[in-house]
Amino acid sequence: MMNEVHEKDYKKLLAVLEEQNIEYNLDAIRKAYECCIDAHNGQYRFSKEEYYVHPLSVAIILAQMGMDSECIEAALLHDVIEDTPITHENVEKEFGSSVANLVEGVTKLGKIQFTSKEEFQSENLRKMLIAMNEDIRVIIIKLADRLHNMRTIDAMTDKKQREKSLETLEIFAPIAHRLGIRALKEELEDLAIMHLDPIAYHEVEELLSLRSQQRQEVLSLIRKRIEEHLHEVLPDTNVTIESRVKSIHGIYRKMYVQGRDFDEIYDIYAVRIIVDTIADCYNILGIMHDMFRPIPNRFKDYISTPKPNMYQSLHTTVISREGVPFEIQIRTYEMHHTAEYGIAAHWKYKEGINRDDRKMEERLSWVRQILESQNDDGNAVDIVQTIKTDLAQEDVFAVTPKGDVINLPVGSTIVDFAFAIHTAVGIRMVGAKVDGRIVPLSHTVKTGEIIEIITTNQQNHAPSRDWLKIAVTNQAKSKIRGWFKKERRTENIETGKTELEREFSRNGINLPEAEMENFILDLAKKQHLGTAEDFYAAIGYGGVLLSKIMPRIKDDYQALIKASKPVTIEDVVKPVTHHKSSNGVVVEGIDNCLIKLSKCCSPLPGDDIIGFITRGHGVSIHKRDCSNVPKDISASSEPERWVAARWNDVPNSEYFVTTLQISGIDRDGIVLDVTAALYNMKVTVHAINARSTRDGNCVTTVTLKTAGKEHLRSITDRLSKLHGVYSIERIHQ
Repeated sequence: MMNEVHEKDYKKLLAVLEEQNIEYNLDAIRKAYECCIDAHNGQYRFSKEEYYVHPLSVAIILAQMGMDSECIEAALLHDVIEDTPITHENVEKEFGSSVANLVEGVTKLGKIQFTSKEEFQSENLRKMLIAMNEDIRVIIIKLADRLHNMRTIDAMTDKKQREKSLETLEIFAPIAHRLGIRALKEELEDLAIMHLDPIAYHEVEELLSLRSQQRQEVLSLIRKRIEEHLHEVLPDTNVTIESRVKSIHGIYRKMYVQGRDFDEIYDIYAVRIIVDTIADCYNILGIMHDMFRPIPNRFKDYISTPKPNMYQSLHTTVISREGVPFEIQIRTYEMHHTAEYGIAAHWKYKEGINRDDRKMEERLSWVRQILESQNDDGNAVDIVQTIKTDLAQEDVFAVTPKGDVINLPVGSTIVDFAFAIHTAVGIRMVGAKVDGRIVPLSHTVKTGEIIEIITTNQQNHAPSRDWLKIAVTNQAKSKIRGWFKKERRTENIETGKTELEREFSRNGINLPEAEMENFILDLAKKQHLGTAEDFYAAIGYGGVLLSKIMPRIKDDYQALIKASKPVTIEDVVKPVTHHKSSNGVVVEGIDNCLIKLSKCCSPLPGDDIIGFITRGHGVSIHKRDCSNVPKDISASSEPERWVAARWNDVPNSEYFVTTLQISGIDRDGIVLDVTAALYNMKVTVHAINARSTRDGNCVTTVTLKTAGKEHLRSITDRLSKLHGVYSIERIHQ
């Protein structure tokens, strides 16, 4: 039932709806709002506020974007299938199939068990992408949902804040960028970086605040000067002039990732000129270059060469009489609507999407490409990596000899360029020329280059497996793997079988022939493959990486060996000389037994633990959430071998080895800062290793000694405050 507070909150949504020049089904929206309140009655968020406030806030965000009635209804209902007894059928009956499908598309895969966090995230994304392919409004609702969650993220724990912020920066912001929804994308990025690197965020914020007033005064004078001049030389032209300040995350990337000084960033402040026609854009560009001195190599024509998200505008950087560099952006009103609202502009200005709209088909082609790549590989985890690389915000634009412009992520190679043209071009490639000069296939593509792919018509020509190491985009990699999967099945089976036999031999995995066949078939099914030959072929073409699955294969093998041998009392508990655990672990019901900490999860004092009775080696202690511990002990194959365990009186002299993975920006001195912090805390370090990633980040792995979970927490708290550190995870090696 709705009370006065509910009515007051609903009027906030109505006020936003009334501002839009759209005809809404207010009866259906109110019905959805009442259903939302009833369904979530008694539920509260981390912030202690009633849960309905969240879907209402998401609906308001979408209303501000100008989305339609069905989208607003789905936003109000977007959590009911996941968090309440209401089903898809209930929603469909009350609100129609379109709204029900939108809600279903946004719903997380909360009821399905996955083997890892990465698989959960990837499958969740795959489901959203499939739903997007049917109705793009699914991801627009999801982005608004994430935006409100980020606005209210302070109610979560520090760890959750960092996890959600990193996911927002790596997954949701790139999707918002590709859809062209600028305001939403920039706010997501700013909120994410505020929690990932608060020190740098506030430094940028302070720099903007200190210099903003002076720059804004100069910009006001410049704007007035431009207005007066354009009115004088183009009296009949409809012109709107605005100014904008670059987002904090945009400045952050240039300062801390690219290493530039604040004063070296020329596009922090920009003047935006909006006109009616494309001809007016180029005409005004010439006038601006007459008025101000342009900075060489700072002109970008995104009208003739739109960005992948269909953004169009002319950008030029000039210097004013006062010596202040600033950017001028020139675009039409239609381009401006697209730049601000992206794909949402189709609802705000065109009353929805026409299925036959070719521009829309082109704009959403990347969704199909990601899904097709995943189908070719059969590996859903690649979806996350594809979004991180192929949807990169920085693009390069290279040209074919025929004049076709190919957009690629920064760092792409000739291999990526060839497969971006067409799969057949990539497959038949034997070489390449850049601006008329022969280059290696590893050549990094740069904006403005004219690239000619040299191909052959020889029937027996085949791509090289080494291209997988050269390619950067997942699109190219998946097409290469797809070719080997289809055209070289016999070769793949032989290659995969040889690799598997070599790994089995190296790890001491040996079974009678009949048992080995069943064992391999079971492994194939776990990889969602029907036969052993499919499993061999997947290893051969790279769809299954043995390096990733060998630890689990070894565990399965050990479990099989143990299960085939009858268990006796002597096998289960073999008397040993240890009467008391030196590491402070007590196992219920067993006094005279060797106790060892398992290496698969490296438990620490303070962790919730459980014991497993081994044959002749005492009790192995695991973390309760270890991947090797069944979630339901009673339903496991040998429940009697799992015993309760707890920590008790850990000696002060006892230390435990654990490994941390520290992710941060790739800046000079970050590893030294980590080392210095650990030294100052008197933490013994066994090993430290750092590597750079393609997206400008750095991953540092540290193996160290710790006295327990509380000690480790104090270490991670200290390290997380270092400048540029995004996240810290405890990993097992």
